This record gives sequence, C-alpha cells and structure tokens, in this order.
Amino acid sequence: MTRTGAAPGSLRVLVVDDSAVVRETLRQLLSQEPGFEVETAADPLLALPKMERSPPDVLVLDLEMPRMDGLTFLRKVMAERPLPVVICSGHTGHGSEAALRALREGAVEVIAKPRIGVREFLNESAVQLVDALRGAARARVRRPIRPARPWSAAATAASPAPRLALVGVGASTGGTEALRFLLGALPDDAPPMVVVQHMPEGFTDAFARHLDQDCRMRVREARDGDACEQGLVLIAPGNRHLTVERRQAGFRARVSDGPLVSRHRPSVDVLFHSLARAAGAEALALLLTGMGSDGADGMVALKRSGATTLAQDEASCVVFGMPKEAIARGAVDRVLPLAACPAAILHRGLRGPGLGAARP
Repeated sequence: MTRTGAAPGSLRVLVVDDSAVVRETLRQLLSQEPGFEVETAADPLLALPKMERSPPDVLVLDLEMPRMDGLTFLRKVMAERPLPVVICSGHTGHGSEAALRALREGAVEVIAKPRIGVREFLNESAVQLVDALRGAARARVRRPIRPARPWSAAATAASPAPRLALVGVGASTGGTEALRFLLGALPDDAPPMVVVQHMPEGFTDAFARHLDQDCRMRVREARDGDACEQGLVLIAPGNRHLTVERRQAGFRARVSDGPLVSRHRPSVDVLFHSLARAAGAEALALLLTGMGSDGADGMVALKRSGATTLAQDEASCVVFGMPKEAIARGAVDRVLPLAACPAAILHRGLRGPGLGAARP
C-alpha cells in the first residue's frame, strides 16, 4: 500500500462507525485540530478500499456494525495490515466487555463513543480524544502479550525485600496489556498496589474485573475510603483522581473529582505526588508505557522522598513517552524491561532473578 493525498506531517485518521452522528462528530472535532486529516466509512467493507487507496495512520473502529463486526475486522487488520487501532465503544455492559477483548486482540487504545453532538462535546473530552489518537499513531503495533509466569513463593522467600508499604503504578497507551502481564506474575501476598491507567469512565470497572479473574492478587476499581491491603490492587476509576492518605491503621485510597492534571483525569502525577507525601521511602513507583509526560513530575517528588522509582524500558513499551520523560528528569532509579518488573516489585528494585542492569 502507498499513502497518497495526505499533507506532509499530517496524521491521517479513518473513522469506521455505522453511526452517522458519531462519524460526523469525530470528523468535525478532529478537523478543527491542526495536523489531522479525517476520512470516514460506515462499515468495514466500505473502509477496505479506502485503506488500500490511502492507508491511515490510525484506525478508529466501532465494534457493533452490520455486515462485519468490529472485532472480526480488527483481527483481519492485525493479520493482514497491522496498524494502530483505537476502539470507539459504548461504556456500559457489552460495549466495555467487547472493548477489553479488542485490546487483547491488538488494539492500542479505547475511547468512549460520543453521546452528544460536537457543539456540546466537552472541551476536556476533545483534549483526551486528540491525545489518544496522537499516542496511538506513535504506538508500536504488537502481537498480544503472553501472560507472565506466576512468581513462585520460593523465589519470593529467597530474597526478602526491604520494607515496602505501598506500590504505585502509572500507565497509558499499551498499559492495559502491560498491567495484565505485570499483575498476572505477582503472588497473592504482594504489597498493596494503587494504579492509574488512562481509560474512560465506565471502562475501568470492567477492566478491574477482568484482571481480578486473571490474577492471584485481588483487583477492583477503587472506592473512596478503601483500605490499601496486602494482596489488593486498586484501579483508579475513569474520570476520577486517585490519591492515598496515611492513617493510623495504614493507607487509604481517596477518589475525587477535579480538573485535568497533565491533561488527564485520573492523573498519574496526582497519584504519585500523594504517594510521595503519604509513604515516602516506604513506597515504590513504576511508570509503564504511555504517551506524554503524566507521572514525570510525581516521579521527581517520589525520588526526592526516598521512594524506589522504576520505569519500563523503550524496547518493551508500546509508546516510550511517559517513562522517557521521567528518565530525562533524573527521577528513575532503574529502567527495566516489562518482563523484569514483577521481580523488581518483589525485590524493591534490587538486583534479583530476571532483573535488568542498573541504569547508568
């Protein structure tokens, strides 16, 4: 395939959705942004000749369409002409479940289907949409990540880690599968974890439930006031900020509203700054794949507080944006491949089985 008709440096987006309202909303919204060229198709069979004639940089794909459903089309694209795919899905019931299946099949991002016209579309929703598409365009399209081998109890006991009260993890584009790999390798008595994964409202609950089924740790969407407990992972709800507070009995999660921070809600920076204040040297933070700089400022604060700070390496990231920014600011103790991150958590970043070399 050869790309024709696109301005140099522009980002070509093909929206495939059977809803004329959604197609027009996204077309108008993105056409107002510099550097975007948008084409639309009502279903996959109409999209195929357009892709042959002018290959897109990013495919925005609905999952429920006539003639060929989106999941079938996604599998066809990944097998025949891999490119970054962003799923545009309804956020409740079948929509969120199907979107998570699509992420496992190779899609790199999910956005919520617009439910109102472009004039009423919230400005901050537009910001997040544009960021999602730009992040997807930079993504390395990969085959689905195989689940990690569970960490053995014997290996855990062989090298006890220094005191570790709380683990914070931040991720964006590509993070859903990275988290599935990471958490799937940890034992049921791993340290308490709090996680921000950039994901729209309504999808994080389904994501947490899927992880809970796949992992030995318990995983659920965070609720305000939840205790941070050994063997428990709390996922920030979509469209809400997640922070932690120290209490006499330990740490508790706080879920709150507020403005976008680092262009996101939930924001990794918000979580990491709270982790630095509440846990300091008793904390470990890990920054996974994702576009942008969310988490870098918070990682600097964690480093200054004495926390252990880790980042996923470029080779294993779908998008090496967030980790790269934190590394550039001197906030990262160790840079590790994804495969080494479970052991690093259990050994608090120290050299252990499967750990990469220390960062210079």
